[in-house]
Amino acid sequence: MGLPPTLEWTVDERGDGALRLIDQRRLPRELAFLDCRTVAAVADAIRELAVRGAPAIGAAAAYGVAIGALAGGLAAAEAAGLELRATRPTAVNLAWAIDRTLAAARSAAPEPGAAVEPGAAGAVGAAALGCAHDIAAADVASNQAMGSHGVALIPHGARILTHCNAGHLATVGYGTAIGVIRAAWEAGREPTVWVDETRPVLQGARLTAWELQRLGIPATLVADVMAGSLMASGHVDLVIVGADRIAANGDVANKIGTYSVAVLAQHHGIPFYVAAPSSTIDAATATGADIVIEERDPAEVTRFGGTVIAPLGMPALNRAFDVTPAALVTAIVTEHGVHRPPYHPPI
Repeated sequence: MGLPPTLEWTVDERGDGALRLIDQRRLPRELAFLDCRTVAAVADAIRELAVRGAPAIGAAAAYGVAIGALAGGLAAAEAAGLELRATRPTAVNLAWAIDRTLAAARSAAPEPGAAVEPGAAGAVGAAALGCAHDIAAADVASNQAMGSHGVALIPHGARILTHCNAGHLATVGYGTAIGVIRAAWEAGREPTVWVDETRPVLQGARLTAWELQRLGIPATLVADVMAGSLMASGHVDLVIVGADRIAANGDVANKIGTYSVAVLAQHHGIPFYVAAPSSTIDAATATGADIVIEERDPAEVTRFGGTVIAPLGMPALNRAFDVTPAALVTAIVTEHGVHRPPYHPPI
């Protein structure tokens, strides 16, 4: 069946542009799209998980800055950057893409005090939009390169456990961790995948399972709590996950529950791999202890599929990410190759 673009820039018959996203909140029940024509719409889409995954929200934020620049020049682009930066704190790609797009916008703006030439605001918008296009195209190329490097880690017939969604939907296209699995499948290595559900928002059950089914890659959905049992019974050959931020020492922030899977993998002697673009590496953050962990609405924990599953008034804690120490990571795959410990920037 194939996979439509996670996000793309579209232009209507009037020449007006919009960022079109797969609305991931509605998967797997319905494949629906969301057209974002304002900065606020892009910010809401990121905040509310219509688009998610570190590379995808980075690219979406770049287009959000471009929307601001196209509407109001550099001042509007700067304001867009501030609004978008505040949406989610953990994934480093978000700030990285915003900074890069703002730099492009500033490079096209008149010098302070200079006479404003006709079309100056348009030049700022064009520069920002061109940068967003470059970020989007580079993400797909990066993921495909990551897949090519990662294939060497996948034995023929490997039974792979993955956590959350680090595939096509978490990127502009192809995927990071799922991109490696996808490349192995395309190379004829015939992997099979254990997809854990990934509570509380079910990115594994809703998104990864949907992707793999459409790609024709054999996969089985399991509850998160089954990971240890599968490893103990000899049914897992390796684990591969994505990342939202990688500290300079190789500590990895990823979806909550990743740390538990890594501990189980080490206990059972199973390789634990991380696949992420180099833009996810934050050399300015020394260790995972310095990574800000997003806390989300407790209702995501007290409800399941819209149904209340806890007593009314019951407090709940909802950390969106955890940090896996570098000592538990067998290797990190980027578009530049396979990197093994000890990790030193640039990985």
